[in-house]
Amino acid sequence: MQSPSARRALTGVLAALFALALAVFIIGPLAWLAVRAFATNWTYPNLLPDGWTLKWWGLVFSDSALGVAVQNSLFFAPITVLVSALICLPAAYAFARFEFPGRRLFLIGLFAANAFPKMGLFVSLAALFYTLNLMNSILGILIVHLLGTVVFMTWIPSAAFAAVPRSLEEAARDAGASKVRVFFSVTLPMALPGILVAAIMSFLASFDEAQGTYLVGAPDYFTMPTQMYTLVLNYPTQVAAVFSILLAIPSVALLLAAHKHIVGGQLAEGFQIK
Repeated sequence: MQSPSARRALTGVLAALFALALAVFIIGPLAWLAVRAFATNWTYPNLLPDGWTLKWWGLVFSDSALGVAVQNSLFFAPITVLVSALICLPAAYAFARFEFPGRRLFLIGLFAANAFPKMGLFVSLAALFYTLNLMNSILGILIVHLLGTVVFMTWIPSAAFAAVPRSLEEAARDAGASKVRVFFSVTLPMALPGILVAAIMSFLASFDEAQGTYLVGAPDYFTMPTQMYTLVLNYPTQVAAVFSILLAIPSVALLLAAHKHIVGGQLAEGFQIK
């Protein structure tokens, strides 16, 4: 029979091996992209590239089509977040604070809409968009992007609103504040971190949306994710690696910024919506 110290040592070794495997799984592809983006060529079985260069970065930044794709992504993502907030935040507050018939059904339905591959939905939308002349249009692309943000912009703010203590609002009302003033002076400031997290997640969902944008927007509108299709098919692998790094930078930066609000605090408690 193993001693407690031996079991603890074995557990520590297994945990270290698991952490190492997880790090290789997560960091490995990023490291491969980083090396490939600066490599002149990389031939098997060499462990390191044959040489190093900045040529591929210059090619990406000098290509006008790639520049237009970056501009389109930076245009559609903020507009999508703004429109999504205008539509979803009132619904999020209602889900958090009111009981009404079908409330749980609607909440679950928001997840169900994102639980299946969306290509079938996009194909159906394309048929409708052709009828409404929305194909290859800015409005059509925005609608596609909104479909991917509704769940974030509703569920996360609902959690944030639900986490605001009712006692604070009641104290403000007892002090003579109106409902509107209580909302803007108590409820909204306390729910704001959750709303910002929802905005970040919605921005990333829009920024990374590819299938629907390609189906509805091509060939007139290309964003960074849809431009990756062209890069993979028609450019050297190194160019695709450079563009992948550029595509990942906003995601990593925004997720790190939102990390503390997602992991703990009132927002995490608010996800226990009844």
